[in-house]
Amino acid sequence: MTRSTTRTAERSETSVGELLTEVTRDVSTLVRQEVELAKAELREEARTAGKVAGMFAAAGLAGLLTLLFLSYALWWGLSNVMDEGWAALIVAVIWAVIGMVLLARARGNMRQLRPLPRTKQTAREIPQTMRGR
Repeated sequence: MTRSTTRTAERSETSVGELLTEVTRDVSTLVRQEVELAKAELREEARTAGKVAGMFAAAGLAGLLTLLFLSYALWWGLSNVMDEGWAALIVAVIWAVIGMVLLARARGNMRQLRPLPRTKQTAREIPQTMRGR
């Protein structure tokens, strides 16, 4: 007898209960392995997201320091032409105007946000959709 014939003969001699036990065990192993794989993938994604967040934070800090030193340079440059106090006041006013413009734009964009009413409407439509209407 060949090897595959021997296996077929052994399989035909096993009971249905043993086959079901074997299938259940295999499915259980497969599910456990898939869960472990998903956990490993999530850990890797979390590590990558953490690195990216750190890079964004460092870029934000670098930008802030750049603006700070450019402001100092402007103040220093203006102080060659006028009193240091007036130069500092001019730089502060420039930053105040920039801040007010950004605040006005942010408030305008915030007024355009309306996520809750759309979600509420969609939530109301779900039961009707399930009924086939």
